[in-house]
Amino acid sequence: KFKKVVLSRKETIIEKDINVVKTFTKLLNTYDNAFVYVWFHPKVGLWMGATPETLIKINKKSFETMSLAGTQVCKTNKQVYWKAKEIDEQQLVTDYVLQKLKVICRTVKASKVETIKAGNLLHLKTIIKGNFSNNTSELIKVLHPTPAVCGYPKDVTKNFIIENEGYDRAFYTGFLGEINMPKSELYVNLRCMEIYKKELSIYVGGGITKESVPLKEWEETVAKSEIMKRVL
Repeated sequence: KFKKVVLSRKETIIEKDINVVKTFTKLLNTYDNAFVYVWFHPKVGLWMGATPETLIKINKKSFETMSLAGTQVCKTNKQVYWKAKEIDEQQLVTDYVLQKLKVICRTVKASKVETIKAGNLLHLKTIIKGNFSNNTSELIKVLHPTPAVCGYPKDVTKNFIIENEGYDRAFYTGFLGEINMPKSELYVNLRCMEIYKKELSIYVGGGITKESVPLKEWEETVAKSEIMKRVL
């Protein structure tokens, strides 16, 4: 029914004395190559995160986005080797984004795939740039949710997640940032946690394909949860 689906879970920690400002400062100092935020909205709650994924950057009629997928733990002084599963998973995201953007954009081009470091993890990333003629909101609707947080095809996998994941993602895998004119920057809400009284809910997930090994996928979510745990 689909080539990839992104499934997630929530891990809850009880913390009696959470100092939001101190924890946020630690995030800033620890993850200087991520979009680090603390954010509150009365309908959504208090959230904090250090996300490595840009949804979109807009400057007038030019934009930049990325396809980010594939994960492995960073091992010091070891050559990085990517398996076919991670390479195919990332290419799937890139192809999807390019296909969707070419329908509404004047020009679109993709960079070569590169390995980036986000905390204790490595990911595969492709930068995609272009020019568009439609409004910003239409561009966002085309991009979100991407196969990196939902799956492919989008409608089938989105329904599968709603029916089978077993909990409410809330603001996890949503997006946030500032919408300004002529410049805007929005980021996908990953590597994040929700703070409610003494409960800290850490959200983690992974892309499932036909090559996935269940234990490895579970271990990937454990590694991703360490992003928030390191600063607590």
